[in-house]
Amino acid sequence: MRLDDVRLRREVKDPAKFRQIKNALLAFHNLETMATNIYKFQITKEPTELNRQLIAAMLNEMTHTQDFQVKLYEFGLKPSPLRIIYWFLGFALGFGSRLLGQKAILKAGIWVESKAVMHYAQLLKTIDWDEQTRKIIEKDQADEDGHISRWRNLHNGLNTNETKVTTQH
Repeated sequence: MRLDDVRLRREVKDPAKFRQIKNALLAFHNLETMATNIYKFQITKEPTELNRQLIAAMLNEMTHTQDFQVKLYEFGLKPSPLRIIYWFLGFALGFGSRLLGQKAILKAGIWVESKAVMHYAQLLKTIDWDEQTRKIIEKDQADEDGHISRWRNLHNGLNTNETKVTTQH
């Protein structure tokens, strides 16, 4: 990140457009906070391939959270104090699926990431973003698509016994 990458974006004069941007950035930040916690609380202490992949996914979601926190501040906004609710939802989904096992972890990941991709698509389509912000949103959406593929491949491997995610290679 360079200083030139950060820009104050407070020039949005249309109150309706600003409200759309505000609501979208708050939603993105809250949902990425939840996604980070889902992965964080799915990780166990076991040295498994699944844990390695969950750690990578958690790291990726953390970068998304930072992306949207920066955007919030660039637009003169702050994260919602209600984000704690999303933190707890992430904890509940992550820890709950962890208790139910690998298939539940993977199904939870597929479900959550599928919802995220749809949400990203809707907000990309309905809001007139500046070019830099749009690129970040599109990059983060592509990451979520990658997570879906990863979790589906691992889930299919568990179902067909082709892939074993319980031991690290």
